[in-house]
Amino acid sequence: MEHQMGIMSMPGVGFFGLLLIGVIAGYVAERAMNRDHGLLTNMLVGIAGSFVGGALAGVLNINYYGFAGNLIVAIAGAILILWIFGRAKRG
Repeated sequence: MEHQMGIMSMPGVGFFGLLLIGVIAGYVAERAMNRDHGLLTNMLVGIAGSFVGGALAGVLNINYYGFAGNLIVAIAGAILILWIFGRAKRG
């Protein structure tokens, strides 16, 4: 069975799940990278991280599904985004 995904969705989670995962992933990445952002920035970083992490998981052929799988992928992507921005600012 092939899974259809819209641009603002994740496999197994709806739009509000996307927002919740974004907030949690952004917060965890913020703490992991020792940064201090607001709620909106955390949400945006977490949502962007979910797409970056999802693309990376696809390239690495890692399957994930549901809330927990999406959360882990989003946290990894958000940490990667913050790490890249941190490197770019120093350079």
